[in-house]
Amino acid sequence: MPKVKFGSLAELKALVGKEVVVSDWVEVTQERIDRFAQATDDFQWIHVDVERAKRDSPFGAPIAHGFLTLSLLSKFLNESVDFGPSRMGVNYGGNRVRFTDPVTVGSKLRARLVLGKLEDIPGGVQIQWNVTMEREGGDKPCLVAEWLTRRYD
Repeated sequence: MPKVKFGSLAELKALVGKEVVVSDWVEVTQERIDRFAQATDDFQWIHVDVERAKRDSPFGAPIAHGFLTLSLLSKFLNESVDFGPSRMGVNYGGNRVRFTDPVTVGSKLRARLVLGKLEDIPGGVQIQWNVTMEREGGDKPCLVAEWLTRRYD
């Protein structure tokens, strides 16, 4: 999917309340889950013990860490939106995050990003993204969040 491109941060103001982009799909592999476990020292068996997860988990397979799912938001945004001459962006946190459905290994995810709010800050803008993350073939979102980012001119 081609990136949504902006010539300036001011162009974002017209999009408050609108869906800006739907990202491409990304597969959550066991390798990705294992690398996340290594990076965070979270080796709970529901994530990394494939055989036990198949046998003992109510999900029938390993599931991604909730924070792995959340951290994919940066990938989805960076691959989907070109902020033009903006010199940098930072993750500023979240107001609300809910992991509403487990993400089993092999799932394909994508994010729908709605620009909820835009506030001027010194040197740039603060953006509240209202995010819904979908799992291919799922009947409900696996994540919903109000995610804050900042972009600087």
